[in-house]
This record gives sequence, structure tokens and C-alpha cells, in this order.
Amino acid sequence: MNNQTRLQALSSFLKAQRAKILPQSVGLAPGTRRRTPGLRREEVAQLAGVSPTWYTWLEQGRDIKVSPSVLDAVSKALQLTVDERKYLYALALESGTGVDTSLQKEEPPQISPALERILHELRSCPTIVSDRRLHIVGWNNAAAHVFLDFEQIPFEERNLIRLLFTRKELRRLAVNWEHFVSGFLAIFRAYYGQYVEDEWYAHFLTEMKKVHPDFQRLWEQSHVSSAPEVLLEFRHAKAGKMQFHLTSLQVQGSADLRCSIYTPDPQSSTETKLRQLIDRPASEDD
Repeated sequence: MNNQTRLQALSSFLKAQRAKILPQSVGLAPGTRRRTPGLRREEVAQLAGVSPTWYTWLEQGRDIKVSPSVLDAVSKALQLTVDERKYLYALALESGTGVDTSLQKEEPPQISPALERILHELRSCPTIVSDRRLHIVGWNNAAAHVFLDFEQIPFEERNLIRLLFTRKELRRLAVNWEHFVSGFLAIFRAYYGQYVEDEWYAHFLTEMKKVHPDFQRLWEQSHVSSAPEVLLEFRHAKAGKMQFHLTSLQVQGSADLRCSIYTPDPQSSTETKLRQLIDRPASEDD
């Protein structure tokens, strides 16, 4: 990510977080002359104990000197979560992981035999393994039945974020599609802040905003979370109503992989429906 793109991302994030905070939640009067939702810049500066001019420059994306202690004060003023703080520090201090910023095609990360065994054993839990760019690198049989047969999709097109916006099957699957997307956008933001030096993210975001009009709004509204846990309701074309708890787990090892595990809601008949779907004869799917 070049310096201008990084600062622009920082600016957008600060504005979005400021807009989320209700004045009365921090002891301020709501007022009747507020032009925008949330706090004013000078109010954030006051809460953080910094000058209004300095905070304005920070939010405008100017290339100014910042320190961890001041960013900590801004984080408290904006009521940021742990993951959101990490994201802010990465953008403001350019404290990425030092990854190669080249855009050449990378080979898909290899899944270890142990992880393959785990995927196989999770028969009743659709599971997807993705890399730090949310490219899908592995999945189990349950995931192929509930979502898509990812084997039929070329690897370069097998990006979770892109598929959520391009595949009609996935748009129709979730009862609340935006809620479905929000969990993965939160994970993507966490990676975006962690790998600030990788220009692939900026190129990908530019492409998505250009091709998909609703992406811009959802991206600006998205949170930052390395491991969101959400309850999702699906309307599967063959199995009907299904409810899953999404749990996102980081895989230990040199490759930055993540398991997205969909556990059937025990209060529903989802697991029974899933087993019937998997055991369904191939001839019935034609």
C-alpha cells in the first residue's frame, strides 16, 4: 500500500468511527444543529486530549507525526475495540508485517495433512479455509453442499469477498445477505490493516468498488474483527431453512490461514437437514 492510499484508508476509517458514536454516550448534548451523525472533530479531539487542528489533520489523512500514546487516546475517544485499535495503529504508524508488496501471481498456500484431516472430520460443519487475502484454498464436503462446488471455480476467481458479490447462489442463500457479508468484510479489514505494505489490497478494493455499486457502502460500514462470531440463517434451495453459528479460527503455522466453521444451531433441525443433503443421491440433484 503506497503512502497516499494508506493515509486515505486512515482518513476513511476515522470518519466512519466518529460517525458511529452518539454524543449522549460520551456525556455530550445531542444538539439540534449537527450536520452529520456522531461526534464532531473538535469533540473527538477534546475527548482524546489533543488539539483540534492536529486531529483534523490526522482525519484528513495528512502525513503528520503520530505516537502510540496519542493513538491510544484517540482509540479511547472513538471507543475502538482491540481489533479496531490494531487496525488504526497499522495504518497510522505503517506498522505492517513487511510482506512482499509485489503483485506477481502467488502460489496457493498448502494445506497440511493434519488440517485436511480436520476438514474431513467436520462432516456436519461446513468449513472453508482461506488465506490472508480471503482466497479459498480448502473446504470440506459439507461446505460444497451448502455453498458452492468450489472445485469448479478457478483459484484466481475463488475469493470469498468477490464470490459473495458475484454469485447469485450466495446472494439468495442468506436471509440477510448484508449480515452474511459483514462478517467477512470485518475479517478482510483486519487483514488489510495487518498487511498495509501489500498493494494487492488497494487494487482489490478499487476493483470491487468499481464493479459492485453496493460494495462501497458496505465497506465503509464494516467493522474490524479478526474472529467474528455470528448466527446466520440460510434458505437453501434444496434443504430449506438452515441456521449456523459462524466461528472464525486462525490456523497456527507459517501460512496465514483461517478456518471459517459453520456449526449447525442446536436449537434447529439444521444438522439433520445437512446430513440428508449430503446423503442425497446425485441423480436427485439433476
